[in-house]
Amino acid sequence: MVGQATESTRSAASHAVGSGAVDLSTLGAGFVDLARGSQAVFRTTLEALSHPGRPLPLRADVQAPQHGNTAAAVLLLALLDADCSLWLSPSLAAGDAGGWLRFHTGCVLVADASQAQFVWATHAEMPDLTTLPMGSEAYPDQSATCVIDVPDFLSVGDGIDIGAWVLRGPGIRGETRLHIANLAPATTADFLAQRAVNHASFPRGVDVFLASSDRIVGLPRSTQVSEV
Repeated sequence: MVGQATESTRSAASHAVGSGAVDLSTLGAGFVDLARGSQAVFRTTLEALSHPGRPLPLRADVQAPQHGNTAAAVLLLALLDADCSLWLSPSLAAGDAGGWLRFHTGCVLVADASQAQFVWATHAEMPDLTTLPMGSEAYPDQSATCVIDVPDFLSVGDGIDIGAWVLRGPGIRGETRLHIANLAPATTADFLAQRAVNHASFPRGVDVFLASSDRIVGLPRSTQVSEV
């Protein structure tokens, strides 16, 4: 979904986010050129889903919030609109990320991840993917999209293959490997176990984006992920 708030929804956003919790005067600007900016991000989003595991640069001329990775903020800025519900993990919810997205897109912030169409979480606060909306056999598109902040992506090569993720599935010739820096082993184990359940539920399931400061990686529900 690509959409942005009108002036009326921005006004509503100001009221909903406000009550003294967020100083809207301090929120940074969104896309300088709304149409071109959102379309460019959306093209990168589609490319990331078409080539799972491939880190792609994602930058835009925006004043991103101070909390959360910039690539994640830019991605959600393009995907969200006033008809979308968003859940933020605790550290993001406590910062300016929610106010920034609410103001620029008109999205609805929800307190329960199981009721959200979109989820933005840090890698240390990932919700259980199996508790998120996974769509139905008839309407698999009614599932959630989960954006997870990670420290960075590393080039996989000699000496660092251990701990890399092996990806197989549509859009991948044979297999590809993805190495994420500084993820706790327990976090990786939990995530991969949840991904296995998610993959087995296809065509139902949650699509995931991993985001660093300036790159994203797509992990669609059709991708099988394991660890070296």
